[in-house]
Amino acid sequence: MKEIKGVIFDYGGTIDTNARHWAEVLWEQYVATGISVKKEEFREAYVHGERTLAKFPLVKPYHNFYDVLKIKTKIQFDYLKERAWLSASATGDVEVATRCYAYVKEVLARTLPVVQRISQHYRLVLVSNFYGNIETILKDFGLNVCFAEVVESSVVGLRKPDPAIYALGVQKMGFLAEEILVVGDSFSKDVVPAKHIGCKVAWLRGEGWGDEEIDESLPDYIIEDLSELLPLLNI
Repeated sequence: MKEIKGVIFDYGGTIDTNARHWAEVLWEQYVATGISVKKEEFREAYVHGERTLAKFPLVKPYHNFYDVLKIKTKIQFDYLKERAWLSASATGDVEVATRCYAYVKEVLARTLPVVQRISQHYRLVLVSNFYGNIETILKDFGLNVCFAEVVESSVVGLRKPDPAIYALGVQKMGFLAEEILVVGDSFSKDVVPAKHIGCKVAWLRGEGWGDEEIDESLPDYIIEDLSELLPLLNI
């Protein structure tokens, strides 16, 4: 792939879970912890939590990812209790957060070396929908040295799937859109907007949310593990 000069990475669901939607990661830990709610109830609580965090600045710039997970699970548990889907005395939110954090550390043991290797050969930019603390998280996981620039939704005032946030990533990269490979797990939030502005795209296909319309002819490459990028990039 000699024509590629830079790589734009998504973060959540891509680097931290290697193609698993975060709702599925959380649900798995709900089950492992013995939280007695139905999956559809959890899904509603998950959506409520994401909307709450997008609307209110509950996550601070100094929060690491473990802090974020504890905030997320508390919002979810409070929502489930308000609807009497979970006992008012139920505990377990911190345990779910702890298990999820351990899970991410395990995944990063595989994905971090991949990102590090790519960063030795290509200029990297991160484009992420996040809460204003992505720099803290990158430092926590040792990823900060890999990225030349970071474009974070809550900082720039743009959110995926708006193609404008990827256009900003292209601007930060300093190359033409067609010279950039975008890597992301979400078809609607990564593949579609990145292709819209002319980037090449490697779709990290995995365990998604289950509600996206998929056209597998749209991405330039389909991978199922981040390590598959290495031969694509001739590394």
